[in-house]
Amino acid sequence: MTAVKLGLAQINTTVGNVKANAVQILEAARWAHAQGVDILLTPELVMIGYPAEDLLLRPAFVAQQDRELERLCADLAQFPGLHVVVGHACRQGGLLYNAASVLAGGRVLHTYFKRELPDYGVFDEKRYFRPGGDPVVFEVKGIKFGLNICEDAWFAAAPELARRQGAQVLLVPNASPYSTRKHGERIERIAPHVAGMTLVYLNKVGGQDELVFDGGSFVLDPAGSVAARLPLFEPAHAVVELDAAGRPVASAAALADWPQPLEQVWNALVLAVRDYLGKSGFSKAVLGLSGGIDSALVLALAVEALGADQVRAVMMPSRYTADISLIDARQMAEGLGVRYDEIHIGALAQAYEQALEPQFRGLAADTTEENIQARIRGNLLMALSNKSGALVLTTGNKSELATGYCTLYGDMAGGYAVIKDVPKTLVYELARWRNREQEVIPSRIIERPPSAELRPDQKDQDSLPPYDVLDAIIERYVEDNEPVATIEKAGFAAETVAQVVRLIRISEYKRRQGAIGPKITSRAFGRDWRYPITNGFRE
Repeated sequence: MTAVKLGLAQINTTVGNVKANAVQILEAARWAHAQGVDILLTPELVMIGYPAEDLLLRPAFVAQQDRELERLCADLAQFPGLHVVVGHACRQGGLLYNAASVLAGGRVLHTYFKRELPDYGVFDEKRYFRPGGDPVVFEVKGIKFGLNICEDAWFAAAPELARRQGAQVLLVPNASPYSTRKHGERIERIAPHVAGMTLVYLNKVGGQDELVFDGGSFVLDPAGSVAARLPLFEPAHAVVELDAAGRPVASAAALADWPQPLEQVWNALVLAVRDYLGKSGFSKAVLGLSGGIDSALVLALAVEALGADQVRAVMMPSRYTADISLIDARQMAEGLGVRYDEIHIGALAQAYEQALEPQFRGLAADTTEENIQARIRGNLLMALSNKSGALVLTTGNKSELATGYCTLYGDMAGGYAVIKDVPKTLVYELARWRNREQEVIPSRIIERPPSAELRPDQKDQDSLPPYDVLDAIIERYVEDNEPVATIEKAGFAAETVAQVVRLIRISEYKRRQGAIGPKITSRAFGRDWRYPITNGFRE
C-alpha cells in the first residue's frame, strides 16, 4: 500500500539564469501536485545552475538568487501538501554553503548544508563553500527522510548521521557530470553507505561549457537493488511510490532503458553541442569539412544536435587535397542535407608564400608552410562566422591535442571543440556506430589512412605512433596518471612512451589557447588537467 509519492524532476538548468531556473522548478511542482506527489526532489544547486564558479563570489548574484528563492517559496504555497527539495547557495554568518532546503506551505521547513565538498578533477567547491555537518531528517506521512547532497553519499559519514536520526529514505540531489566510467561507479561507491535505507539519487541533465550532465537518476531499495531509473541525457519526470516502511513499490514502468557505451558517448556529445550553442545564444554552426574522419564525425554530431538547416560545411581544398577527399566531402554534405561550399585556398597560400619569400629565402620548406594552409582555413571559417553569426566547430580529437598534432590559430581556431576529449580510436568507433543502420559517413572516409593533406602523400603515422598504441599510452598517462615506468612495463616500447610523453608536455601552450570542448573521459584536457606551460619536470 502506497504511503508516500515521491516525484523526481531531472531538469536542465542554465548557470546564472536564476529566474528561468525557478520557473522550471515551479512547473515541475505543478506537474508533481497534479500527480498527487508528496515530496518533489530537484537537482543540486538547481536555483543557480552548476557549476556557477566565480559568479558565487559576486554578492549581487547570491542576492538575486535569494530574492527568486523567496518568490518561489511563496509561489509553492499554491500546492498544499507538496514538499519541494530545492538546491541553492545559502549565506549564513558571512559564510556560503551548498544547501538544499525543504519548501512547503510558503515556508522553508528545513535546510541542509553539504558536508563533503569535492576539490579534485573538475570540482572547486572548497573555493566557494564551507562544509556543513549537522544532519537533517524530516517526516512526511510517517516516513522519515534524510538529506545528503551529491558527494556526501560517496562517503560513510553523512549517510550514517542521517541513519542515526532515524532516516528510512535518503534523498540525494546531485550535479554529477558524465564520463564513460561513471554510471557503474556511482552505484558501487554509494550503495555500501546507504544499505538499509532507500536511496533516491536525483541528477541534473544538460551541457554546461566543458561538462555534460547525464541525468540517469535512480532509486535503490534498502537491499541495494535498482528500483527506478530515469533516462540518460534528457529531462524527465517520474513518480516513485513508497510503502509505509519507506521501501519503493516495484514498477517496471519506472526502469528506463540506458543505452550501450557508444550510444551514451554519442548522446553526450550531441547534448553538449546543443546546449553550448543554445545557452550561449547561437543557433547555427559552421565547420571545415576536409573529407577526413574527424570533420565527418563532427558534422554528423552537429546535424543531430542542431538540425541540417542550421549547419554549414565548408571544404577548403589546397593543391595537396586528394580528389577522393572532395568527392567524399560532397557526398556526405549532400546526404545530410547541409549547405556545402568550396573555397579553394591554393591562390591564397601562394600569395602568403610570395609575401614571405624574401624572409624565407634560402630556408627549406617545413611545417611552416603546412601551418600557413591551416591558418588560412581558420581565417576563412572565422570570417564566415563573423558574417553569418554561426559558431565555428573545431574538429580536432584528443589524440591530436595531446600530441600537438594540430595548428594553433589554424584547425584549432573556433568556438567549440566537439571531439576534444574523444581519442582517435573512439572517433572511428563512433563513426561505425553511427553508420550501423544507414551510411551517414561515407565508408571510404572510415577506411582511408588518416592524413592532414598539408604536403604530398602525408599520413598521420609519418609523425605519430599507430593510433591504437598512441591512445593506449595517452589513456594510461593522462587519464590514469600512470608513471612512465609502469607504462613501459605494460609492454610499450620505451622510445615510444618517451616520444608521446614529450609531445604531451611540449604541447601544453597549444591546449591552453584552444577552444573548450565537452569532457567525456575520466580526465579531459581542460578543467581537470592543470599543468604549467613553463615546466622543467622530466619523468
